[in-house]
Amino acid sequence: MYLWTKLFHVLFVIAWMACVFYLPRILVNLAEAGAEPAVRDRLALMGRRLYRFGHVMFGIALLLGLTLWMHFDRSGGWLHAKLLLVVMLLVHFVFTGRWIKRAAGGASLPSPTALRWFNEIPLVLAIPVLWLVYFKPF
Repeated sequence: MYLWTKLFHVLFVIAWMACVFYLPRILVNLAEAGAEPAVRDRLALMGRRLYRFGHVMFGIALLLGLTLWMHFDRSGGWLHAKLLLVVMLLVHFVFTGRWIKRAAGGASLPSPTALRWFNEIPLVLAIPVLWLVYFKPF
């Protein structure tokens, strides 16, 4: 049962991370769309749907992760460090979703260049998460 739970946990984490990586890119496209209402509306719709999908994927991954933790694996300090980074990824995800919602309502966004930098934050956080999971240094 442990391996099945872990398999589905990883699957839903991958689905959530796809959202985490793609939502900021939608923000960049929204910022570059300018005053083209059809393009802005389509991107805002895509962003809202992806954000909602990401919340569902995160929720399922969280439930499966809690199941793993409670029933199978009460590991050391590496897990706490990983969870801190995951919380930071979640904050980034929520912040991105709020920007998408505001942009859909007509609010202005930061420059496309600033949003491109913002787009790189999940990668900077995902690398140490993977390192912690694979190497379990402490």
